[in-house]
Amino acid sequence: MLITDSVHIWREPDGDYHIEWEASHPGTKVTVEPIAADGGVTAHYDESAARARLAGLPMGLRHTFLLRDEHGNEYRAMERRLGMAGTPNFRDFGGYGTKDGRRVKWGYLFRSGQLSALSESDIELLDSLQLDLICDFRRVEEQESEPSLLPALRRPRIASLPIVPGSNARFFEEAEGQMNAGPAAMYEFMVEINRDFAEEQTETYSRMFREILDIDNARFLVHCAAGKDRTGFAAALVLLALGVPEEVVMSDYLLTRRYFHPQEQIDRLRRKYDMEQMDPAAIVPMLEVHEAYLERALAAIAMSYPSLEAYLDEALGVGAPEVAELKRRYLD
Repeated sequence: MLITDSVHIWREPDGDYHIEWEASHPGTKVTVEPIAADGGVTAHYDESAARARLAGLPMGLRHTFLLRDEHGNEYRAMERRLGMAGTPNFRDFGGYGTKDGRRVKWGYLFRSGQLSALSESDIELLDSLQLDLICDFRRVEEQESEPSLLPALRRPRIASLPIVPGSNARFFEEAEGQMNAGPAAMYEFMVEINRDFAEEQTETYSRMFREILDIDNARFLVHCAAGKDRTGFAAALVLLALGVPEEVVMSDYLLTRRYFHPQEQIDRLRRKYDMEQMDPAAIVPMLEVHEAYLERALAAIAMSYPSLEAYLDEALGVGAPEVAELKRRYLD
C-alpha cells in the first residue's frame, strides 16, 4: 500500500519532475499521472528504487499528480520543491497530514531563500502562484542590498520582518579574534541562534501570524536569505499550529539538505560577513541544517511553556480563535 506522507515530488529548473514514494510492502507497483495534462508527457520508472521521472509538462505552471498503487489506493500531490533556478530552496510546505486526520492544502504555504536572483521563467512561475503576502525575515540591509524580483502586475504585499538574533553580533565579535575557531564552535552558535528564535524573536513571529491572518485566505511565502533558519522556524510554527506532528515538521525542516548545498555558498558567505580569514570548514555548520538546531528551539519552548498551544497563545498571540481560523483556511 502506498504511504502517502512518504511521497516526495520535486521539479528541476529544466522542467523535469522527480517523484519518490514508499509502500508498506517492497515492490508495490505505483503509477504516476499528471492531472489535466495535454499529452506529450513521458514517464520513466525505476521500480527497484520506487521513483519516477516525468518530462514534457508545460513550464511556468504548477501541476497536480495522481499516484495510484496496484491495489487501487490513490493520492493527489503537487511538487514540494519548485524548480526555480534563482532560488533553489523554494518549496511548498503544504500537503502534510495532521494529527486529527486532515491535510494541509497545497498551493497556499510557501518557503524559500532570497528572491534577488530570479530568472524570467522563475518570475513567471512565481506569478502563477498568485501570492498575496511575502514575509521577509532578512535584515534591513539585506533587503536593501539584494531586493526581491517580483511579478510586475500582480505584486504581493511585502511584510518586512527583520530578524537579527541577539547572539549574532556577539558571536562575530568573538570570532573576529578567533579566526581559527572550528566547526564545533559554529555548530554551537547555530544551536544558540535557534534558541534565540524561540525566546527573543516572539514579537516578529507574532507579527508574521498577524500579517497572515490580516488577509483572508492568504497565499503566502516566508523567506530569508537561504530559506533554512529564520524561515525554517517560521514554517515549523505554522505547521505545528495546524496540527502537523512534530516528526513530520522536522522532516520538512531537513529537506533543505536536498536543495541548499553548503559548499556552493561558502565564498559568498565569507564575503558577506567579512570572514575571509576563517577556515571554510568552520563556516559549514552555518550553512547546514541539523535536527539539533530546530530541536533547541522546540526545547526552549517546552522549558518555559506547558504546551505548544500555550506558547502560541501567550508568546505569539495566536490563541484558540486564531488557530481555528488558520485550520479553517489551510486544512482540507
